[in-house]
Amino acid sequence: MHRTARRNFMRYVIFILVAAALAVAAVFLRQFDLNTPKLALGNGVESALDWAIIYLSPALETIKLGISKVFKALEVFFLWVPWPVWVVFVGLLAWRLVSLGTGLLLGGGLLIIQLVQLWDEAMSTVALVGTAVLLAIILAIPIGIIASRSNRIDAVIRPILDAMQTIPSLIYLIPVVMLLGVGKVPAVLATMVFGMPPAIRLTNLGLRQVPADVKEAARAFGASGWQMLVKVELPLALRTIMAGVNQSTMMSVSMVIIAAFIGAGGLGYSVLLALNRVRVGAGFEAGLAILAIAIVLDRLTQALSRVGQPVVKRSK
Repeated sequence: MHRTARRNFMRYVIFILVAAALAVAAVFLRQFDLNTPKLALGNGVESALDWAIIYLSPALETIKLGISKVFKALEVFFLWVPWPVWVVFVGLLAWRLVSLGTGLLLGGGLLIIQLVQLWDEAMSTVALVGTAVLLAIILAIPIGIIASRSNRIDAVIRPILDAMQTIPSLIYLIPVVMLLGVGKVPAVLATMVFGMPPAIRLTNLGLRQVPADVKEAARAFGASGWQMLVKVELPLALRTIMAGVNQSTMMSVSMVIIAAFIGAGGLGYSVLLALNRVRVGAGFEAGLAILAIAIVLDRLTQALSRVGQPVVKRSK
């Protein structure tokens, strides 16, 4: 006890001495020019993008064409199905997966979108979000699986994910515009990258939380590495992984609105147009439609995460 008190006292004394030295240094250094040469990081980034535009153009065009085909297929399908069918289908699906109240809420939300005459814009937005989330899941889940297998890889990926979730979302628009121009495909790509971190994190977390004794039992029965992953780890981690998909979906919805600055269209363009023309009513209607889509996607992805999970009944 005496040693601990003495150690704390010495730390306190050292802190006071360092603080006093810093105060004296602050007064002394005010007399000198402390400006430093600018570090040309921006020039290096621009050079790297110029190199990518010159030498990676065929690959970029291939990626752009593939994303465009997926997006157009989803958009055509969502617009081809009449709106009453979507309203009834989503309502019935939510009733089956959650409850009657949720079904009425989601069906009513879609009905409001039609009543404010923003159905086509909403379906374009849903197609963009769906394309971005689909691509994000295809990339994020394998990365999360790899990170769960190695602490070193996890240590490398974690600060990258922290940076991706800290950088303002508008920054994502700059490189995609320089590489792919403006339009819906660059918007999909920016939305995909912005929505990936939660899916990677929660896939990694879910696989790491699988009980060790369950994995040992699977190994004892002769399960291979692939069988362990597909039949044991992924099913047990499915709820956590689906929580990551849910968060990625919500982040993608928010990013789609910002992506209207580079030609994403949909409800984001309606919000941007209302903002430019100071049309409060039109902005409110577009915001209400976005809210309805966000609620529908949130409730459905949450409900899908519980499919196949045991239902816990409360004892009376």
